[in-house]
Amino acid sequence: MHRSEKVWLALSFGIIMIFMLITGYQTFALQMGPPSNLETIDPQKVDQIAPFDKPGIKQVGEKEYEVDMTLQIFSFNPGNIEVPAGSKVTFIMTSKDVVHGFEVAGTNLNTMVVPGHIQKITQVFDTPGSYLVLCNEYCGAGHQAMSTTITVK
Repeated sequence: MHRSEKVWLALSFGIIMIFMLITGYQTFALQMGPPSNLETIDPQKVDQIAPFDKPGIKQVGEKEYEVDMTLQIFSFNPGNIEVPAGSKVTFIMTSKDVVHGFEVAGTNLNTMVVPGHIQKITQVFDTPGSYLVLCNEYCGAGHQAMSTTITVK
């Protein structure tokens, strides 16, 4: 094997190792990996299964909240949400009918909500204001009207 082949082989191996280290750091240290625990639910019985039988917001710690939310054709339940500034909010969502999107404008909060699956996503709301929540997956003829707000005081 020529010297130049050994150099290219070493460089290629080094680059692959650097990519693997970066990916590992992002996954474990920054918690940017995909969710690994798939939770499912019968979409026909969403209204009968906790916590979706009583959708709403509840305080689970100091400045920590959980929002149990159902999405269905053209609506979010609960509708308007209010939390204090600096709150860590975990959204636990499912869809009753079709695939919906959950995007909070002005943040990096964006996920798909699929019928039969439970989606969990967390965001810290530091800046007071009103945040628009949109469905960004086409869900039918009234899709453009599917929105709500999160008010941070």
